[in-house]
Amino acid sequence: MFSMINSLVNIGVIIVNLTTQKRLAASVLKVGINRVWIDPGKIKEVSGAMTREDVKKLILSNVIKAKPKKGISSYRSKKLATQKQKGRRKGRGSIKGAKNARNPKKKAWMTTIRALRRDLKSMRESEEIDSTTYRKLYKMAKGGAFRSKSYMKTYAKDHDLTK
Repeated sequence: MFSMINSLVNIGVIIVNLTTQKRLAASVLKVGINRVWIDPGKIKEVSGAMTREDVKKLILSNVIKAKPKKGISSYRSKKLATQKQKGRRKGRGSIKGAKNARNPKKKAWMTTIRALRRDLKSMRESEEIDSTTYRKLYKMAKGGAFRSKSYMKTYAKDHDLTK
């Protein structure tokens, strides 16, 4: 019903049905019926075309054309991606998942322990601590005794482990 209404054209008083022509043109152009465009000024000419050959002639004379495909624009998604790169759109309302889903416990542990071990190594090399103290603090760090580098340094100072 809709396709028929779509192809009925009013020329003054006469109503012309172009369903057949549109269907033929669609099959010749290898597109859907909705992508067939018929020149509004030459509707009488088109209504006389009953065979595929007639329709092909009209296509060659640009009376019937195929409308271009409608694509999906990637503008909005690119804009969103650039904003996210800048660090926008990451507020409370955007967070999905559990507390440790975005930054897992293991990852947090890895970053802190690597920082602690790096700091311990530099302290040993600069001879702030000796190898025995280094080993003791290393084991403590492994056991989860220190939450940060500053906490570990404060501990070493308070217990007279630094030189």
